[in-house]
Amino acid sequence: MLILLGATLMAVIFTLANPRFANPILGPIVMNSIQRHEMWTHSVVSVAPQAASGIMTNNLSVSFSAFAGGLLFGGGAVYIMFFNGIMLGAVAVACQQAGMAIPLWSFVVPHGSLELPAIVIAGGAGLRLGYGMLFPGIYLWKDSVAKAGVEATQLVCGVIPMLIIAGCLEGFFSPSEAPVLLKFGVGSALFLLLLIWLFRPLPKSNLN
Repeated sequence: MLILLGATLMAVIFTLANPRFANPILGPIVMNSIQRHEMWTHSVVSVAPQAASGIMTNNLSVSFSAFAGGLLFGGGAVYIMFFNGIMLGAVAVACQQAGMAIPLWSFVVPHGSLELPAIVIAGGAGLRLGYGMLFPGIYLWKDSVAKAGVEATQLVCGVIPMLIIAGCLEGFFSPSEAPVLLKFGVGSALFLLLLIWLFRPLPKSNLN
């Protein structure tokens, strides 16, 4: 999470200092749409089922790449977290400067409330794998890697339902003409439920 937020802050600072910083990161399609003061997501509504499927596939690919990036001693996970943070910061400033902050965040918040935490958790899984490779501690190296792999796999499996829900929201609800307050309300409720689930008290073990 710190890597993602740090990269986001860096992109915000660089884009504020030089708006052209966002151009190669966001690409010509998104930048041209922002310059026209139009959201580039409107076309998603007309092909929502296909879009939702493609979005889910892409998000799962990013998450599994973050996990697999742990095999590069954690370096791949760091790169994916950093790159996603740079994109988030660049698009936030570019849309803010174009007067499109509300359209952007009303699109991002409904599905991003689950999608971004899922990607962060997957990145954490990759870092857990990398940590097991670099710092075996009292374990043999292969045992340390095996232990880290089991824990990291559990984390990645846990984000799959989150990404499925986020993909459906991003394909059908986020780009829709639903009221802005409803979109923010849905995103806030989902994030609150996620926090309750993640930080719920675990049942005590009966073992002494």
